[in-house]
Amino acid sequence: MERKIKVAQIGCGKMAKYTMRYVYEKGAEIVLAFDVNNDILGNDIGSIMESDNKNIIIEDIKNLENRLNEVKPDIAIVTTMSLLNDLTDILRICCKCHVNAITTCEEAFFASNSNPTLFKELDSLAKAGGITITGCGYQDIFWGNLISNLASSTHKITKIKGSSSYNVEDYGIALAKAHGSGLTLEEFEREVASLDNMSEDERQKLIENREFSPSYMWNVAGWLIDKLGLHLISINQKCVPQTNEEDIYSSTLDMTIKAGDATGMSAVVTAETKEGITIEAECIGKVYNENEFDVNAWTIEGEPNTTMVINKPATVELTCADIVNRIPDVINSRSGFVSTSEMPEPKYRVNSLNEYIEKE
Repeated sequence: MERKIKVAQIGCGKMAKYTMRYVYEKGAEIVLAFDVNNDILGNDIGSIMESDNKNIIIEDIKNLENRLNEVKPDIAIVTTMSLLNDLTDILRICCKCHVNAITTCEEAFFASNSNPTLFKELDSLAKAGGITITGCGYQDIFWGNLISNLASSTHKITKIKGSSSYNVEDYGIALAKAHGSGLTLEEFEREVASLDNMSEDERQKLIENREFSPSYMWNVAGWLIDKLGLHLISINQKCVPQTNEEDIYSSTLDMTIKAGDATGMSAVVTAETKEGITIEAECIGKVYNENEFDVNAWTIEGEPNTTMVINKPATVELTCADIVNRIPDVINSRSGFVSTSEMPEPKYRVNSLNEYIEKE
C-alpha cells in the first residue's frame, strides 16, 4: 500500500495515549477518534497524547456509524471494555461500515470458547463486510506466542503453568470493576465468585446464553490449545479476592478501599486436554500497594522443564505496541473474527505500517 494507513481510535482513555502515538510513529495516521466521556469530547487528540494538536477532534461515539462511512478508515483500534458483550454495537458498526477492527478487549483474544453465540454472529457479519476483527495486546505475546515458542523447544509437555499480575489502576475503571476492586468480600462472593460454584452444564448454559464472564486466562487457555493443536476435554475457573492489610486509595475508582476488602482478584483457569497436557493459568489483577509490581511467570513442565520470569513488564506500553504492530496482519488476514493464533508470528515493524500491507 503506497498511502498511509488510516486509523480510527475508539476509546480515548489511558491506552489511547500510547496507541495513537505509536500509530503516528509507525507511519500511519489517526483520522477519527471517539469516546463517551463528556469531559474530553471536543478536545483534540493531542491532549490525550500529550503532544501538539493533530487536528483530530474527539467525537461522541453516537456519531460512529456516520463518521466511519464518511471518512472510511482502514482499521479501528478499540480500547474500551474487557468483555465482548460490551463491544457488540461497536463491532457491528465496524462490520457494517467495512472497517477492520483490532481491540484490547481481553475476551476477544479467543472469544469462541466463552461467547460462541456472539462470536459466530460477529464472524458472519465480518465476513459479509469483508473485514477482520481480532483481539490482541499483552496476552498475544506474554501469555501466547512466548509460551508457544517455548513449547516448540520442548520434547514432551505434561503441564503449562502460568501466572501474570497487573495493576488495574493502569487500565481504567471498566477493568477495575470487572476484577471486583472495591467490593466487600461479601459483595465479591455474590457478584464475582458465585459464578464458579456451578456445574459444567450450568456454566455451559451461561456460555450459550451470552451470560458468562470469563477471566482473561479462560480465553488464553483456548488460544494456547488452538495454537498448539490440542483438543479440550474440560475447563474451569476459580476467582479469589485479593486484599490489602491497610486501606489503599484507587485513583481509577476514586475511592479508598478499606483494609480487608477486595483490591481485585486472582483467577485460576485449569484446562485438561485429550493429549494429556494440563494448562493452569492464573491472572492477578488488583490495585497495587507501593511494594507490588507486575510479574509474568510461566513454566513448561516435561522434558525439559523451562521457566520464564519477567519482572516489571511495561504492560500498558507492551499492549499498545502489539496492537499497532499487528495492524498489517489484521488488514492482510482473511475476513471474519480471526484469532491471532492463526495469524503470522508477531513482528517488530521497522518500516511504516503501510509497507507491510499485501492487499490493495
